[in-house]
Amino acid sequence: MTEKWKKKARLLAHHLRPAASALCAGVLAAMLATLLRTAFTQVIRFAVDGVLLGDVSDLPAFAQALDTPSLLGAACALAVVIALAEFAVSYVQDVSLPKGSERFVKSLRDALYSRIQRLPYGWHVQNSTGDIIQRCTSDVEVVRTFVMDQLLDLLSTLFLLVVYMAVMFTMNVPMSLLAFAFVPVILGYSAVFYSRVSVKYREADEAEGALSTVVQENLTGVRVVRAFGRERGELEKFREKNNRYTDIWLHLGDWLSAFWTLGDMMSIIQVFAIVVLGVHMCVAGEITLGVYLAFVSYTRQLTWPVRRLGRVISEMSKAGVSIDRLLYILESEEEQPVQAPRQADLHGEIRFEHVSFAYEEKAVLRDVSFAIGGGQTLGIFGGTGSGKSTIALLLSRLYDPDAGRITIGGVDVRDIDLRALRRGVGVVLQEPFLFSRTLAENIAIACEGAAQADVRWAAQEACLDASVGEFVDGYETVVGERGVTLSGGQKQRVAIARTLLSGAPVMVFDDALSAVDAKTDEAIRTHLRQAAGGATLILIAHRVATLMQADRIIVLEDGQIVESGAPEALLAQGGIFARAARMQAVTGEEADA
Repeated sequence: MTEKWKKKARLLAHHLRPAASALCAGVLAAMLATLLRTAFTQVIRFAVDGVLLGDVSDLPAFAQALDTPSLLGAACALAVVIALAEFAVSYVQDVSLPKGSERFVKSLRDALYSRIQRLPYGWHVQNSTGDIIQRCTSDVEVVRTFVMDQLLDLLSTLFLLVVYMAVMFTMNVPMSLLAFAFVPVILGYSAVFYSRVSVKYREADEAEGALSTVVQENLTGVRVVRAFGRERGELEKFREKNNRYTDIWLHLGDWLSAFWTLGDMMSIIQVFAIVVLGVHMCVAGEITLGVYLAFVSYTRQLTWPVRRLGRVISEMSKAGVSIDRLLYILESEEEQPVQAPRQADLHGEIRFEHVSFAYEEKAVLRDVSFAIGGGQTLGIFGGTGSGKSTIALLLSRLYDPDAGRITIGGVDVRDIDLRALRRGVGVVLQEPFLFSRTLAENIAIACEGAAQADVRWAAQEACLDASVGEFVDGYETVVGERGVTLSGGQKQRVAIARTLLSGAPVMVFDDALSAVDAKTDEAIRTHLRQAAGGATLILIAHRVATLMQADRIIVLEDGQIVESGAPEALLAQGGIFARAARMQAVTGEEADA
């Protein structure tokens, strides 16, 4: 067994443990049902030979002493008992296997979700949400179906083959050889089919992931789609992905139809061959009528399981692809915790020392160095793509610098416990994410158990309280998915209130006032310094006025610091910052620039 298949086997074995008892009960019940069906056919065989032909030589001694009516009655009674027993074990099987199935899939989903929570931010950036969801839903269901339906079918069919071979060879060797001659043929062409179709199954899964991504992006970006009249373009994009997905499955359907049709044809030939040979041997007196009927019955009972066995083998390709896609998540490297974390004063000085960083070989920051004292306010100004937001991501260790180091209170951020660091660095993004919960819950999400008075205080400092008063349900208003029922400025203020309530020692506002008007911007800035207490503030903005109260401003261009100093000093230098201030004043964007 290759290492690849060992990984798949270990994955299935691990998550089958919670379902072990239920699965064992179901498998044992299935095996017992097979034995009972075998015995039932033998009862019919002996009844035919004993009652119709008077041949009781193969019957037990007590049965040989019975007259024909009594023998028929005993055979009927035994058949009824066996049938009732088979119904009972089938019930146990039908009850146990679904329980095992749900326990297995619960364990697998828990593992996937837990791993996703621990994967680094960069992994989530590289993988689309739609594809991740497709792996955790559709692929999990494929694996569940394979393990709980097809794999158990495989085990029960193999057991049935062994039992039927043992019984049939004791009755007649030539007919048994003919009956089982078709089994390796079916398995052989199934293996060939499996090797051919696995690539198509992988393409189908990837196409489904791409289709899910288009749907997810359309639903989450519905406001943009409507605002710019992009419905037709989005529909065309969906149709393109949907057509590709459909074409792949149509092609797969052609393969599957040919496979199943060939299997059906071989099964019919198998039964026909047994009937022809059986009639010939029965007429020649080489076998009894009961033996002939038993062989026909066993062969018919073998037909569907063997065909199903071939289908199970063919379905292994689809399940194998899905398991590979799940292993991609489960084997992705987790965000590693700090092995020996050091205590750091997060209220202390923050230093960037010769920091460089690149996204996939595209340089974003180049040898950036600056410092900000604890409790001070740093402004960061620069054009789009200059590296402003990357500073916030590096400070909270969503990424690590390629070169240089970042310290807080003299301790490298890579030596600070990740949980403590991220709780201590509150970040408000330009496009904050809100959960589909109440406003109060969204504000208090970083401070569980916060009192209503504290929530309202944070909202007042973020200039949100007046807007909340206009809602019918106030702070109990449930915002839509991703905060869709709120304006851009309201969402930003909710995020600001959330960060203020957390009381983080370091607060980063990444263009967090871009969606509010200049008057509200000024009002929030007026409250911000006092509301933040002794926290260190980092303001990232494109508005000059937003940064004018900073103790120091750095100006980024092409990933490098090109200007640095107090706001008044930068205005006097006549550089990038001063030119931006004049432009914004001329256009009326900033009256106080």
